[in-house]
Amino acid sequence: MRVPAEQRRRALLLLGAVLIVAWANGDLRFAGVSGWGSYTVRIINLCAINAVLAMSLNLLCGFTGQFSLGHAGFMALGAYTTALLTMEPATKKMVFFMTPQWGPLQNLLLPFLPALVLAGLVTGFFSLLVGVPALRLRGDYLGIATLGFAEIIRLILQNVRRVTNGALGLKGIPPVTNLWWTLGTATFTYFALRNLLASSYGRAFKSIRENETAAQAMGIDLFKHKLISFVVSSSLAGMGGGLLAALLTTIDPVMFKFPLTFQVLLTVVLGGMGSLSGSVLAAAIVTYLMEFLRVVEEPHYLSFMTIRGIPGLRTVIFSLALVVVVIWYPRGLMGDRELTVATVTGYLKKRWPGRRGAG
Repeated sequence: MRVPAEQRRRALLLLGAVLIVAWANGDLRFAGVSGWGSYTVRIINLCAINAVLAMSLNLLCGFTGQFSLGHAGFMALGAYTTALLTMEPATKKMVFFMTPQWGPLQNLLLPFLPALVLAGLVTGFFSLLVGVPALRLRGDYLGIATLGFAEIIRLILQNVRRVTNGALGLKGIPPVTNLWWTLGTATFTYFALRNLLASSYGRAFKSIRENETAAQAMGIDLFKHKLISFVVSSSLAGMGGGLLAALLTTIDPVMFKFPLTFQVLLTVVLGGMGSLSGSVLAAAIVTYLMEFLRVVEEPHYLSFMTIRGIPGLRTVIFSLALVVVVIWYPRGLMGDRELTVATVTGYLKKRWPGRRGAG
């Protein structure tokens, strides 16, 4: 049986991606070269985590048309769940030196994969409790409600000291996150959401986005489908938060304030509301620019003068650049289009057409 050309191309791309990740992670060596440096690998890990967060929020905002500002709160739930389940008991005793930890959690230790899955489930459960009352609202009111719930979650994490260690946060989280975990989770998220959006649920999400009244007239249960989108989006955000916690190895409630949600929302808008591949592309661009622009915040010593860095200037520059991009591309870089193997090969054929026989 002959394998279709599209499936062969996908298999080759997947094999190439696996080899590149293995080489970059140091598992493979070519001619004595082991892979990228630790800083480059860290940036790629952050790109993949931000891609997971952007795709999850895009499902709710871009495909379902529901304005949510509570992503940071669900990331915090996932991060704390993963950290508490993977930290060694001895490390927990050292971290909880002011207030003793709650008994059942003191000796609880799980491998990273079950902990990450449980982080998604726990986040999904709490998002269900939040979504039932919040999704009765629409538009800006929904955004304000989800923002309020996110702040409530953060304040609870800050004050339940026997569980979360309060404002001191958690330190000594095992540094499990690597390219296999981040890129694997991003790939899983992309294909899972793509299959979901290709199903009847995905078509219902898009119809709700276009016109809720018409969707309801066609027999679509608005509240049910909004709640499904909200729970799936929040669960993926919790898994992204778990990956971030295992990458940074230290977390605290201050990390999960509103600016974190705002950064993810900007990534979604930049990539295109309604494009998963656009979210991935924008996550890579935003992560790289936020790291590259650190230069403007650092002091520079010249032979005749000293240029002092301005804290927060990179955010200003990035915001101005985003405004310019939105003016030129009001629907984002990808709009509602997806980047596929067929579109890339089609573009390359148009850009560099093969020579036809010369006579």
